[in-house]
Amino acid sequence: MTMTFTETTLVKDIVNEQPKTSDVFKRYRIDFCCGGNIPLSKAAADLSVDMDKLMSDLHEVYIKEENNKDDMAVWTNSSSEEIIKHISEHYHATTLDELAQLSPYVTKVSKVHGDSHPELLKVYELFYEFKKEMIEHTAKEEEVVFPMLKKLEDPTLENRHEIVNYITELEKEHDHVGEILRQLREITSDYELPLDACGTYTLVYKRLEALEGFTFMHVHLENNILFPRYLG
Repeated sequence: MTMTFTETTLVKDIVNEQPKTSDVFKRYRIDFCCGGNIPLSKAAADLSVDMDKLMSDLHEVYIKEENNKDDMAVWTNSSSEEIIKHISEHYHATTLDELAQLSPYVTKVSKVHGDSHPELLKVYELFYEFKKEMIEHTAKEEEVVFPMLKKLEDPTLENRHEIVNYITELEKEHDHVGEILRQLREITSDYELPLDACGTYTLVYKRLEALEGFTFMHVHLENNILFPRYLG
């Protein structure tokens, strides 16, 4: 992804184009929500923020998001060890980081706008259920399942049937996660923003929708490429 903003671009427009830049603005205490209708240069000047450093940090977000794009065709011919490493570094680490970063925004929006938009209370509930599920799920894969899969590369290993039970369990968890995401999409009317949505409201919906797509690719890589290798 190429940076399409300059020092004169409005802060809110930068966040609208790449929602994860909100983390950078939050770190610098730059108001991207109600006060986001000002050029980036003015926002930096008002808070005596180093403009070069700010631009560098924003650029880093763009590069990271570009690198997060995945080509599934590459992995069909890769070794299981390579796929496991990719899932751990690319999907697990990124998902856990995004859940941590997104949590305060979801909480804030539900508290501020929950009275006038009660669906946000359900969004809050579903998001934290999803977060809990993914934290536990990734930990199980990292600590138990992935080490077992690596051992199964040895054709002489006994008790190979044990991994089938784990894979079946993981696939059920994938189904549960998918149902949570389905409910989130339903309760938000396909992430359609109301007319009175503020900047934080907008970025929550955009980042939730992006998280949905990222999770589907994560599950696809496991369910359709990695796990079938051990179910034959």
